[in-house]
Amino acid sequence: MSQSNNIPLGIGLMVATTFVFAVQDGLSRHLASEYNVMMVVMIRYWFFAAFVMAIAKRNAGSLRAAAQTSQPLLQAARGLLLAAEICVMVVAFTILGLVESHAVFTCYPLLVAALSGPVLGEQVGWRRWAAIGVGFVGVLIILQPGMSVFDPAAAIPLLAAAMFAVYGLLTRYVAREDTTATSFFWTGVMGSVAMTCAGVWFWEPMIASDWFYMGCLCITGVTGHWLLIKCYEVAEASAVQPFAYLQLVFAAIIGISIFGETVRTNVAIGAALIVAAGLFTFWRERLQRAAD
Repeated sequence: MSQSNNIPLGIGLMVATTFVFAVQDGLSRHLASEYNVMMVVMIRYWFFAAFVMAIAKRNAGSLRAAAQTSQPLLQAARGLLLAAEICVMVVAFTILGLVESHAVFTCYPLLVAALSGPVLGEQVGWRRWAAIGVGFVGVLIILQPGMSVFDPAAAIPLLAAAMFAVYGLLTRYVAREDTTATSFFWTGVMGSVAMTCAGVWFWEPMIASDWFYMGCLCITGVTGHWLLIKCYEVAEASAVQPFAYLQLVFAAIIGISIFGETVRTNVAIGAALIVAAGLFTFWRERLQRAAD
């Protein structure tokens, strides 16, 4: 199926996607501060798996067709890794808040660029390596490992970023043989199975008002992924991907206005360096693809 390239519409959809995902993160922060993280992520995955199976069935024709793959271990590893990454990131929200967690997590595209050479055999030029270096200087500015006593909790979102980067690389690797519908199916189903096996042991009674927030969390999760799919259907990823950084902005607004978080100077400076480096790597990758 040929892809259209309506860039203004794609940008609008990406902005909407980042806003919805930021709201989802705010809901996750609230619920995980009241209930066990495993239970919260488990319920979220139940709805996500239902959505994934519906999309996969529509695109592949049947669930059996969507599940067919020649690399089941890699697909299963992807699904498990993403579920674990979500748990780690939600824990970061409860400990560090949305602002600092997202400021560090924003470095994941740089990790993807750094690892794409040794893992996927892609060429990474010196300019992108320089940008990656600048981005990690930004991470160090945020973490401040040499200032007074280093808080190990500050490394939690960095771990989540590394996990998500590996997930992204595995996704690109399996895409060489499997369709998007197949990868999407394995992502949702494996994550749901894993989180159910782990989360059912941490079930807690939930008050009525928080069930409302849980419903909103599930809805935002499904809506965000639907918007993202539509975004990539109408526009090239390289044209809209830079706007994904707006999730940091929206998450910061939610964190400050609702949860009373603050933006420390070092976090603002570090995040600015990370975003600038990330935008540069996207630009260089786009130039390289145009030249090929």
